[in-house]
Amino acid sequence: MDTTTDDEPIEATVGDRLADREETIAVAESLTGGLLCSRLTDIPGASEYVDRGVVAYANSSKQTALGVSREALDANGAVSEAVAAEMAQGMRDTAETTWALSTTGIAGPTGGTDDKPVGLVYIGVAYAAPWGSEDSFVRVDRHIFDGDRAAVKRKSATHALEALSAAIDDASD
Repeated sequence: MDTTTDDEPIEATVGDRLADREETIAVAESLTGGLLCSRLTDIPGASEYVDRGVVAYANSSKQTALGVSREALDANGAVSEAVAAEMAQGMRDTAETTWALSTTGIAGPTGGTDDKPVGLVYIGVAYAAPWGSEDSFVRVDRHIFDGDRAAVKRKSATHALEALSAAIDDASD
């Protein structure tokens, strides 16, 4: 009896789900620097559901490309729940997609503080429910990942895809 399983990567799983639901996604990345969008577009047929990806590394690009408010950046800093939420919401609304993901954090090895250590990451998920349903949402998860810069970026991208999968489950209920 064959007990092997064909473990599909999370980006393929969420891609299949988006395609089946005829939904689209856009990605707003800071610390992951395009890795998240790259993983999504590594899947054949991704053009069916991936609209765009924006790498907004500088605060000014978060403002101009994603509509992140100066107030959120001033009050909380770029690595914050508020900015991750505004990044995801701004990307969803400007791209006019069903979903948006955002990543912001401190990949290291420098840049951390006692309040915001290296490995601190915020992942935003924004959903545009059908008009009039009042079911749209934006949520943000906070993580602290161990490892070097590449590991923090990889873990952030994976967790963002897992957060999207969980949000799709919630939107399906």
